[in-house]
Parts: sequence; structure tokens; C-alpha cells
Amino acid sequence: MTTTSTRVSVELVPRSRSGLRAELEAVARHLPGVDTVNVVDLTRYSTRSWQGCALARPHYRAIPHIRAVDLDPDGPLAMADALAAQGIDEVLIVTGDAPADMSARVYDVDAVRAIRRFRRELPHVRVYAGLDPYRQSFARERDYLERKLEAGACGFFTQPFFDLRLLAAYADLIPGEAEVWWGATSVLTPTSLNYWRARNHAVFPRTFEPTLEWNRTFAAGLLAFARDRGQHAYFMPVKADARAYLEGIV
Repeated sequence: MTTTSTRVSVELVPRSRSGLRAELEAVARHLPGVDTVNVVDLTRYSTRSWQGCALARPHYRAIPHIRAVDLDPDGPLAMADALAAQGIDEVLIVTGDAPADMSARVYDVDAVRAIRRFRRELPHVRVYAGLDPYRQSFARERDYLERKLEAGACGFFTQPFFDLRLLAAYADLIPGEAEVWWGATSVLTPTSLNYWRARNHAVFPRTFEPTLEWNRTFAAGLLAFARDRGQHAYFMPVKADARAYLEGIV
């Protein structure tokens, strides 16, 4: 079973509230096909993901990233009241990296445990989990996806893809009832390309070029793939102007 209509999200980073407001205004002005915003949660910035999502409401549906390692198992969910106040009823649970500032408190909570907690304490909130095609084998990632679904996830946000053939292979692994947000990002410099290869072990086709034209063509192809299947798409305009990257595509 697939969803009935394709949603399109732009992933934004809340470096500052003023900067985020400006990005939201640019998306609203130039990317009329975007109906959702997903906001990452990076501990080096003072604005948390759910606070950034509040700035996107009510114009957009908003999906904050929630880091499992930040959830105190003995304390309340810190973002619960903010989600309710803004009418935010979707979240993306990620495990979360250890903070650069080692004085910041983190907990031994993984994504599966965090998903279970959200479903138990906030049953009205739809919980998405992550899908990473690069971190382990197909079989292990498939098994991990199944554990997340069993914990209560309704679907997945993927790491960005750069090859539609790999994307199609992963589409066959995902149970049909799960909602999927297929991801793409802009890679426009050799430095960025090296980052994705070295840090995330991303797979690029031989035809890849770190140009705006190549990235726009791939974004259009990924969106068409999602629409063909009644699934969703999100785009990360990293170090790229969202308008230049996506105008005329979404």
C-alpha cells in the first residue's frame, strides 16, 4: 500500500532564527510545490529543531528531527509541549552523533527505543525513522528497518541518494505499508564530494558531476520516482541556493 499523494519537503538547518525565517520566505516565494519543512537538530546551534519548526508553522507542515541520544529516559520529553502548542504531529527520530562539546549530556538511547517511547507517550504523533543505504549491508539495513517498524515507525527518511538504480534497489526492500521520503542533496564542489564519500560512504555513479545542472537533473528524477510510487521526496540544499537548486522542479 502506498500513500495517495506525494509531499515535498525542504530540509533546513536552524543556524539562527533570522536566517531560518529568510530561508522559509525564499522557499515560499520560489518553490510553490513545497508543502513540508523538515528541520535538523544540531547541538552546536541554540535553536532546536522543534523551535525551528515552530517558525515554519502554520504555512508548512513541519517535521523536526529528534536525536535519540538526547532523550533522558528518566525525564519528560522536552519537546512534547512545543509540539502540541504548534500542532506538530510528525517527527523524525535519528540516533544522533555524540556532541563535540563533551560537557553536553547524552544518554544510552537508540533510535528503536526512542521510537517506542514516542509511540507510547505521544501516540497521536507519527514517527519516521532513518534509512541509511551506506552504513551496512542490504540485509542488515533491511532488518534494522523492520525493527523500527515493529517499534512503531510509520515510515522512513532516507539519507540522500545520488544514483536512481540504488534507490530502486532499496525501494524493493521496504515493506509496502511504510511511507518513504526519498532524499537528495546538492553536491557542487570536489570538497563536498569527498565529504560524502569519506564521511558517509555514499555511492556515486560514474556519470556524477559536481555541477548544478547534474544535481537539478537528479532532483527531478528522484521526484518523478517518488511520484510514480505515491511516496514523498525531500531536498537538502546544502551550501546551495534553494531557488537555484530547485526552482522549476518543485
